[in-house]
Amino acid sequence: MTGDTAISLEFFPPREEAARLKLAEAARQLAAREPAYVSVTYGAGGSTRGGTADTVRLMQSLGCDTAPHLSCIGSSRAELTEILDGYREQGIRRIVALRGDLPSGMGRYPGEVHYADELVSLIREHSGDWFHIEVAAYPEVHPQAASASADLDHFVGKVKAGADAAITQYFFNADAYFDFVDRVRARGVGIPIVPGIMPITNHTQLARFSSMCGAEIPRWLEARLADFGGDKASLRAFGADFVAALSQRLLDQGAPGLHFYTLNNAEATLAVWERLNVPKKEGAAKV
Repeated sequence: MTGDTAISLEFFPPREEAARLKLAEAARQLAAREPAYVSVTYGAGGSTRGGTADTVRLMQSLGCDTAPHLSCIGSSRAELTEILDGYREQGIRRIVALRGDLPSGMGRYPGEVHYADELVSLIREHSGDWFHIEVAAYPEVHPQAASASADLDHFVGKVKAGADAAITQYFFNADAYFDFVDRVRARGVGIPIVPGIMPITNHTQLARFSSMCGAEIPRWLEARLADFGGDKASLRAFGADFVAALSQRLLDQGAPGLHFYTLNNAEATLAVWERLNVPKKEGAAKV
């Protein structure tokens, strides 16, 4: 925790030894800043189940409050409750509950639990209040939603099912976040909605990610990033300044915290974090 501002981090399970070493070093550097908690992603259809469990153990060994992602697509209720029981035995108190993506070649919505609100209900029915449940929110509307109002209905359903807080998809337009929060509050939903923050380090990679998840890159920002060409250092410096300014505005105007999508890279996240006007936790290392 940084003062009254909760800074949390997301990591993904590595697939190769070199990537595991990179993750371990990035996690060590970021853990030194004492984030409120860290989350660990879960591959489509549970494809990284073992890797997620290994990464959760790594984060716990670093002293981090750890929130595994859990998606329901392609899983039975028995498989999901088995995972929940295992995490409870490990002392895990947080879960990020998601519908999840369909693995390539898999039929539409397989398994016994098809939507995130159903997964939240299952967690509450099976584990009571043991887990603090985070769910996803989409300020710019989920790319598969029929409409903005339908997307809001889905979000409200997750909260009614028992979600404690939400993490948003990343975005680069703060007004989209504030508009989403206003609409949620008008529906009587009061849970914390934490902005998801994506550091900018690679134009091509960012464009690919944004196309996949429906996050809009403003035209002017797209043009500025393209102008840097192969000048990676200048692009990263500009990206850190831009994302820090976006993050600071969000905090100054009432966002309860920030959730960084680290991509297992400490340097990019720290470059933004160091630019923020938030007090460092006493004793936290500067790295």
